[in-house]
Amino acid sequence: MSRILLVEDDAELRLLLEHVLLGAAYAVDTAAGVREAFALLDSHAYDLVLADGRLGDGTGMAVAERALQSGAKALIITGYAFELPKEELGRYEFLLKPVRPSELLEAIGRILHPA
Repeated sequence: MSRILLVEDDAELRLLLEHVLLGAAYAVDTAAGVREAFALLDSHAYDLVLADGRLGDGTGMAVAERALQSGAKALIITGYAFELPKEELGRYEFLLKPVRPSELLEAIGRILHPA
């Protein structure tokens, strides 16, 4: 079973995404921000970090960078991809909000189990 760290500052969206991931048989931990995500990354091993692009205390890209250093893969979900510097766009896999559950699960499957 793959373990995912979900980082989303919107509590309702975090709960919805958590239910989608649990329903797809992933083990899921959640964080509301960068500091909480860093603490979890320091104490647990993850296969994937799924992070909002904009968080109250930083960015999902900062969380993704820490995840990549620990060997996890990263997926950023954002409504603001057009505002990101070009170097950020090439470093991480992105999905645009609003994201459909099927689209999210397909992207996760592609990242965790490349053909």
